[in-house]
Amino acid sequence: MFLPDRYVEGTCPVCSNPEARGDQCEKCGSYLNPTELKNPKSKITGQTPVVRETSHMYFPLGQYQQRLEKYIGERNKRDGWKDNVLNYCRSWFKDGLQDRAVTRDLDWGVKIPLQGYENKVLYVWFDAVLGYISSTKEWSQRVGKPDEWKRFWLDEKTKYVAFIGKDNVVFHCIVFPAMLMAWNETHDEKYILPENVPANEFLNYEGQKFSKSRGIGIDVQDFLARYPVDPLRYYLAVSLPEYRDSDFYWRDFQAKTNNELADILGNFVNRTLAFADRTFDGVVPERGPLGDHDRQVLDILETTPVRSGEYYEHYRFRDGLLEVMNLARAANKYFNDSEPWKTAKSDRTRCATTINVSIQLARALAILMEPVIPFSSERIWKMLNLGGTAHAQSWDEASELLVPDGHRLGKTEILFTKIEDTVIEAELGSAGGGQPATPSAQPKLADVKPTITIDDFKKLDLRIAKIVQCENVPKSEKLLKLQVDVGTEKRQIVAGIAQNYKPEELIGKSVVVVFNLQPAKLMGQESQGMLLAASDNDGKLVFVAPSAEIESGSVVK
Repeated sequence: MFLPDRYVEGTCPVCSNPEARGDQCEKCGSYLNPTELKNPKSKITGQTPVVRETSHMYFPLGQYQQRLEKYIGERNKRDGWKDNVLNYCRSWFKDGLQDRAVTRDLDWGVKIPLQGYENKVLYVWFDAVLGYISSTKEWSQRVGKPDEWKRFWLDEKTKYVAFIGKDNVVFHCIVFPAMLMAWNETHDEKYILPENVPANEFLNYEGQKFSKSRGIGIDVQDFLARYPVDPLRYYLAVSLPEYRDSDFYWRDFQAKTNNELADILGNFVNRTLAFADRTFDGVVPERGPLGDHDRQVLDILETTPVRSGEYYEHYRFRDGLLEVMNLARAANKYFNDSEPWKTAKSDRTRCATTINVSIQLARALAILMEPVIPFSSERIWKMLNLGGTAHAQSWDEASELLVPDGHRLGKTEILFTKIEDTVIEAELGSAGGGQPATPSAQPKLADVKPTITIDDFKKLDLRIAKIVQCENVPKSEKLLKLQVDVGTEKRQIVAGIAQNYKPEELIGKSVVVVFNLQPAKLMGQESQGMLLAASDNDGKLVFVAPSAEIESGSVVK
């Protein structure tokens, strides 16, 4: 039998990947012919295939190289294509596009309706991309609007964007546009071409490639049977392989859920609305004159929709989400710095202003987080007891203070539930695919240090400190310079956690520090204490933090 391209496997002539397929190498993305593979083998028999002569129909792809280069260049100037996509395309153009056979000798597939080709079928990828158009036509017929599909494919005002993986770049940037160009040359109906093709790199699983046959990975339906959807959506967004391959790690999923969704976003919303319920009887208090803390956080609120929106428009989803999460971090810091639990007794007007502004921030976060965690955003909207839905709100109005004084709030509830270590250990034990845990997945105990007395321990002065400023130490990849509030004073601490945390992630966080450590200099920067952190087998650091809100300067016993 004639083997389909993907039934032939061998070594890629470009990157030497030993598992390249006959039509493409998934590792480097090269577009191949089966005869180009080194050491080819049949995936059916394992034997070396024999080359036989046959007749095929060809698409003259080579004739479209100049037009494709011009098309991609113009689109890049207009909409800013990703460098990885441009580099893929340029590598194919450099080698010169070759005419491609679009038929195969198979007994399954779309038959060729021409005499002499009855035993041949269309090459699957030549047919697959046309499915975008044909499926739209079928949809138009189904909804009773037979010409509605033209609005998507024939209207020059339509912006067509193809979100794909890097292994499909050639089909969506070169093959499909060339096919549409060929049609447009000889027909009055002109199809639009992709405005942009923001392809992502590969997402791996715990350092390995997803593989159903080898049980590496986890099916979405199995995942959602055990966890809510929004934490997964959030984790995939912050881990998106936009410019390089990334991995799904169970412990990282746990950390993002607990430390970011629960401790930052969920904590701010819950503490704000719970405080309003306790102190102002569940009603939005009147906003009084604004102070410095109010103006600072409202300045961040004003710029966040613009900055994050620009990132989203340019397909930089991780950066767009980071901008919104930075607003949530700023909101937490604002709440901490304003200390409404104190002003509730000493300055009621100031306390009311803090809670009013915090409620406006919660409304903004519901709108700005909606593209990533839509179900949680609607829950925030419901807790705020606002009309309509978060989804229906204007992005540009997210920064406006539209929750009125005197508005009755809804019932406060916990937004995100933290994931326990035992749950993650069980997931790692099954490897997400029913496989037993490997020895490398088991935690290794650090060496036990010599026993100390209680008097030795009492020599340590451990205190809660709140990080108020944070920046990278110049010329250092590992060090961050922190300014921390220890209740009675502010101190500078230099910590080697830059490879695990970005400065903006730490502002407003409460940590445990060694208060009575002798000062030392690191990279020319004085460090007046030490931040406590734990490290796993891979050396990843996680700072030690209190599990509940507590005043800075509190002694750890």
